[in-house]
Amino acid sequence: MTDAHGVHRRSQHPIYQELHDSAEFADLRRRYRSFVIPWTVAFLAWYLLYVIMSNWANDFMNTKLVGHINVALVFGLLQFASTFLIAWLYARHMNRNVDPVARQLEARYDAVIEGEGRPA
Repeated sequence: MTDAHGVHRRSQHPIYQELHDSAEFADLRRRYRSFVIPWTVAFLAWYLLYVIMSNWANDFMNTKLVGHINVALVFGLLQFASTFLIAWLYARHMNRNVDPVARQLEARYDAVIEGEGRPA
């Protein structure tokens, strides 16, 4: 269901603009951004701290903690742990705060589109 320019025919439907202009959609975007932006900034700052310290704080990063395990290794492993933690928090936030609103908007969309598909 695309036209000659590859545009989906339904994308020109008035329901798209109606949903886009709705308070629910604005709330959906706010909920999404309220998680994504701060956590992205936090992760990038944490990652850059690791890179900067690896380059310019050699004495600190080479500090032995236990045996041959040093601060740099622990920080590197914490990068993996923080990535998985943020992914888990993201999934939980989306499931609790974003997906319910998205399902409501999808139901409104489906009701309009399916209602038009029925013969009069």
